[in-house]
Amino acid sequence: MKIGKNNPKEDEIKADNAARQEWNRTADMALLSGISEAKILEVKRTEIHEKASQSVKSKGWLPDLFRSIVNKAKDFLQNLIREHDMPPKPVPEIDMAEFRYMQKLMIKAQDKAKEIRHLQDTVLPKLKRQLADTKGIFKGKERKALTEQIQRTEKEIAENLDKLPDVPKEDGYPDVQAFMATYRKAEAVVEQYNRDLAAWERQVREKQKTAQKEQAKPPRRESVLKRLRQLQAEGRRQKPKPKTHDRER
Repeated sequence: MKIGKNNPKEDEIKADNAARQEWNRTADMALLSGISEAKILEVKRTEIHEKASQSVKSKGWLPDLFRSIVNKAKDFLQNLIREHDMPPKPVPEIDMAEFRYMQKLMIKAQDKAKEIRHLQDTVLPKLKRQLADTKGIFKGKERKALTEQIQRTEKEIAENLDKLPDVPKEDGYPDVQAFMATYRKAEAVVEQYNRDLAAWERQVREKQKTAQKEQAKPPRRESVLKRLRQLQAEGRRQKPKPKTHDRER
C-alpha cells in the first residue's frame, strides 16, 4: 500500500506493509524448501484471509489484529519449512546444459535459504536465551553487547531475505515464484526423459536376449525334411547313365 503525504495513518500503513513483506519473504523460503505453491496459497487462505474476515465480522477492522494474524500465519509457514526436508535432487546424466545451470541456481538459492534458517532457528534463539540468562546489576555491558548482537543478527536475516530473489534474477526470472515454477516443469521433463530412456533400454535388452535365443535354437525339422525331399526330387529327375560294365554278346 502506497503512503500519501501527511497521511495520519502513515505508521499504521508502514507496519501493515512490513507484515506483508515478512509473509512474502517466508513464502519465498517455503518455495525453495520444496513446499508447493498450492500449499502456501492454502495457508494464506485459511490462516490470513479467513481469519481476517472472521475478525472484521466480529470486531470490525483492527490493524493491530490484522498484523497479528499475518505474523501467526508466517510462523505457521515457518514451522512447515522446518518440518520439510529440501535435499536437492541429483543432476540427471544427460546433456542438458540449461537444466544443469538451473539446478546450480537452485542449489545456490537453497544454500542461502539454509544459511538464513540457521540464523533464524539456531543463532538468534541462542543469543536471546543468553540475554535472558544475563541478569544482575553488574551485567549491563554484557546485556548491551548481546542486545547489539541480536540486532545485528536480525538485520543480517532481513538483508539476506531481501537478497534471496537475486539468485533467480541472475537468470532473468522476476522472482523466486517464477523460477520455481519453471524449474519444477523442467525437472518433470528430465524425469520423464529418464523414465523413457530406461524403458527403451529394457526393450533393447529384451530384443537382444530374444535374438540370442533364436540363434542358439537347433534347426527346425521341417527345414531338414524340405531339403531332403528337394534332393530326392533332383535325384529322381536325373537320366540313367549307361552301364560301363555291360559286354556285347
